[in-house]
Amino acid sequence: AGAVRMDEYTPTATMLPAARSGLPEDRRIGGAAGKYADYLIKELKPIIDRRYRTKPDARHTAVGGSSLGGLVTMWLLLHHQNVFGAGLVVSPSVWWDDQFILRDAATVSLDKRRRARVWLDIGAQEGTEAVPAVRQLRDTLIRRGWNSEMLSYLEQPDGTHDEASWALRVEGMLRFLHKY
Repeated sequence: AGAVRMDEYTPTATMLPAARSGLPEDRRIGGAAGKYADYLIKELKPIIDRRYRTKPDARHTAVGGSSLGGLVTMWLLLHHQNVFGAGLVVSPSVWWDDQFILRDAATVSLDKRRRARVWLDIGAQEGTEAVPAVRQLRDTLIRRGWNSEMLSYLEQPDGTHDEASWALRVEGMLRFLHKY
């Protein structure tokens, strides 16, 4: 589950120490986010749109995740603007591949007419590296043209990197999604 999750939820491959990956030895891992995107866009979303009364356009399609799921969500919002119009980027693993997502967000070509709405959050107790990295992501998005209508940023003062902290933020996330 861990290694597969790391592959599917990461846009690039990188060398990870065993202590970080949970695997028995250091190894190169990741980089299958494109396959994950294909699955969501070409397989799962069409099934949902056929089975349920949806508004299938990007404006009404959101994606979200926490930790590595937050990382892949941000990547999906940057690279699939025509599919996803909003996303919940919860405690994203900005650390992945020497902060690849910061470089990507700063340089990816964007269609200003399709810029996705982004909920971005972090628990203030998630670590001395995590909080500044997520602030950098926020600042990068602002430099790229996101404004307060399109970007909601939250630092949960007592929040840690766990489901209990994320659950306390769900109401705000749902209110954010409901706005559009």
